[in-house]
Amino acid sequence: MTKLLIIALFCFMTTACSWFEDIQEIPDIPEQQLYKEAMSAMDQQNYDLAIEKLQLLEARYPFGRFSEQAQLELIYAYHNSYEPEAARAAADRFIRLHPNHENIDYAYYLKGLTSFEQDISWITQYLPIDETQRDPGAALDSFESFSTLVNRYPDSQYAPDSQKRMVYLKNRLAAYEVHVARYYIQREAFVAAINRGRYVIENMQETPAVPDALAVMIEGYTHLGQQDLAADTQSVLAKNFPEYQYTPVYKGEKTLFDAATFDLFSDAKEAPVATPIRMSQEAPKPERGIFSTITFGVFDDDEEQSK
Repeated sequence: MTKLLIIALFCFMTTACSWFEDIQEIPDIPEQQLYKEAMSAMDQQNYDLAIEKLQLLEARYPFGRFSEQAQLELIYAYHNSYEPEAARAAADRFIRLHPNHENIDYAYYLKGLTSFEQDISWITQYLPIDETQRDPGAALDSFESFSTLVNRYPDSQYAPDSQKRMVYLKNRLAAYEVHVARYYIQREAFVAAINRGRYVIENMQETPAVPDALAVMIEGYTHLGQQDLAADTQSVLAKNFPEYQYTPVYKGEKTLFDAATFDLFSDAKEAPVATPIRMSQEAPKPERGIFSTITFGVFDDDEEQSK
């Protein structure tokens, strides 16, 4: 037992000595020099090194002359090194620690800008991906940050740009709500679809998604048998958007065979509902023969000519 204690004590002393040696190896760099090195790394766009220097400055001089500025620079460094979670966390920390700082509007702006650019990648830039169908979590965070900046600091130099980005974000969020409403229509969740459309009408009246939201509400009311509400909503749509055209989303119930074969052997059947005014209807498709169905319509023209 005594031998085990001696061995354990020896291992502890060896580890402790190496730990103290590592601490002593870290040079005692003055605060101003650390800050200059961090800014030099930022100028050279070496954000990883800048983050390392700024973190070291904060750790060694938490109440120093450059502490608050280092925290702001750290948000910017995280933002430019494509670390959105770290950038937002650094912004929240700065806002919490310095609520009355003269540059707190900059922290809100960087936080909103980080979330705004989070979904932008090479995939969305070069591939035809509809961003209105993606998770709007980052867009919501960005809108909230910009909204706080504009409402609390309307004279900020970052307020005009924030307002422009808010317009884009609101249009995107409204389009997402309509997309979800249409999904609910397809799943026969008509009440949920109506609520989504109503949310757009009540909270996002100036967005281009308003006529789509009204049309979804009309379709939902019609399927629920609420003809009076459907007619009222339809009159609003016709009065404000007279040239608007809409194709109903709901196509009727599918059998298990239709779902398994992706509607290949079934005729598209629309729900027996009243068609709202100024809503375009798809042209009825001719019935397809067995040969046309098997060949996916490739030889349809040849078959007609032979007849």
